[in-house]
Amino acid sequence: QVQLVESGGGLVQPGGSLRLSCAASGFTLDDYAIGWFRQAPGKEREGVSCTSRRDGRTYNADSVKGRFTISRDNAKNTVYLQMNSLKPEDAAVYYCAARRRILGCSLFQSGYGSWGQGTQVTVSS
Repeated sequence: QVQLVESGGGLVQPGGSLRLSCAASGFTLDDYAIGWFRQAPGKEREGVSCTSRRDGRTYNADSVKGRFTISRDNAKNTVYLQMNSLKPEDAAVYYCAARRRILGCSLFQSGYGSWGQGTQVTVSS
């Protein structure tokens, strides 16, 4: 059974950092592209960052470039999202999702068939 479980969310002050984790089970992470998405209240879900072994590249949304870094640890079957210099507008529920590696990495939701339950990130003083 394919399963993704996010963790690491919480409350942080503006300018602070958090590291989110996405632990995968039931499949080999190396066979999939993994994306991080977020959804704030009243807003549509948006792509934040993704990584794929297909081309070894990572992609980040313009809003998080230079602040967020996606990485993976295949030995632990886990993908991380390091978030630095957090802003109040980064507050949202963050989700990780998986799609077949052959499809490559994308910040659009299309093709992502497996999703985690989400982890809440709150940025407030």
